[in-house]
Amino acid sequence: MPKLNLRLKFLLLSILPLVLAASAISWLVFAQAERLAEAEIRTFERNILHARKDELKSYLELAMKSIDHIYSVASPLDAVSKERVKAIIEDLSYGEDGYFFIYDRDGTALVDPPEPWRLGRTYWNLRDINGNSVIQGLIFNAEKGGDFMRHVWDKPSTGEPTEKISYSLMLDKWDWMIGTGIYIDDISEQVTEIEAEVSTHIRETTMSIIGVTILAVLLVGISGTVVTLSERKLADSKLKELTHRVVDVQEQERLRVSRELHDGISQILVSVKYAVETAIARITQNRDNAIEPMEKAANRLQDAIHEVRRISRDLRPAVLDDLGLKPAIESMCAELQDRSGILIEVKCDNVDGQLDIDKKTTLYRVLQETLTNIERHADATVVKISIKREGSSIIMRIADNGVGFETNRYIRNRDPRAGIGLRNMRERMEFHGGGLSVRSEPDDGTKITAFIPANSQNALPHDAISG
Repeated sequence: MPKLNLRLKFLLLSILPLVLAASAISWLVFAQAERLAEAEIRTFERNILHARKDELKSYLELAMKSIDHIYSVASPLDAVSKERVKAIIEDLSYGEDGYFFIYDRDGTALVDPPEPWRLGRTYWNLRDINGNSVIQGLIFNAEKGGDFMRHVWDKPSTGEPTEKISYSLMLDKWDWMIGTGIYIDDISEQVTEIEAEVSTHIRETTMSIIGVTILAVLLVGISGTVVTLSERKLADSKLKELTHRVVDVQEQERLRVSRELHDGISQILVSVKYAVETAIARITQNRDNAIEPMEKAANRLQDAIHEVRRISRDLRPAVLDDLGLKPAIESMCAELQDRSGILIEVKCDNVDGQLDIDKKTTLYRVLQETLTNIERHADATVVKISIKREGSSIIMRIADNGVGFETNRYIRNRDPRAGIGLRNMRERMEFHGGGLSVRSEPDDGTKITAFIPANSQNALPHDAISG
């Protein structure tokens, strides 16, 4: 067998890794695209079902309101009122296949507009084609305060058994179950169409990758392109920087906004819900003091509005871009002091000319995260902040007199969620060539020191900021 010459060896060594890499990338892209597509389709289906469930509850609430003026004043044995209610419910409908039904606690049909032949018959043991005890399940859900049930029922417009979601409530005074349902066969059709479209896109993407791979192989074979070590290092550095920026920005903002919504707005809305429920209960009981919880609910809603505005402002403070780091920090600290009552002392030199916008944003975000943690967890009354240049770095020191914590616990804890805020702040600083250290003990406050190089110069050694 003849020996391969140097040029052919070089071409093979250049092309073979490219072919292997392109094949691996094609397979990974195809597999990942399928997984992502499946996840998105399932998410779409869940969202549609959730919206349909909300729609069902709204319909049934409207139906309950339409009979409340009769039901609320009727006695358990008021036959006239019962007939009036049945007539009202029978006349209610929405869409082509939307209607309401009533069964008594024994499973006897009282109102079923599309199938009037069912009236007066008992369907306690009725099962759908999947073996679900439909009437028993609907009555059970109604008795426990209302819930959803997925089952199969004849669709009025087609007469065919079709999957359906029903929601039911109990009219306890009369031992009646009232409910309504939405047929969801259209959701399956939409999902099928989306799956077909996604499959087409995946095939087109795969063919595009194969075409690009073939073209790349030809170009490599013709030109004999050589990727040098320095170019590879530069490409890796740029890829790492891009990946870090994308992941860091997305995850940090998602984490912060999620935490703000959970710890702030969510709890406010829960308190509003309880206040409104209290007011409804008092109104239902004809008590005169229903206005008090409604006023509390209004005040809490105002708090929620302020919280939304604060979160919106925190996403990107305009003062940082317009006026610089020092005014932005002073504004943030003043707002926190007014809101929480914590005394905040700020000593900030004018370092805007010594930092680019990314580094200023990093310092601002680290301070913002720290102050948020202090407000929520430290139980501190005084916070001291200093920002100044020392040598070739900008040093930011933050100290509070709060309860502190055990820093070693976060080092020993292997749970990735433990100390995630501190880890993210440290990674932000290290990305710009800086660093962050934390010193804290229980009941002895916390001291955080962060440094970042000024004007792209080398940072101070770590021991220079140990104090």
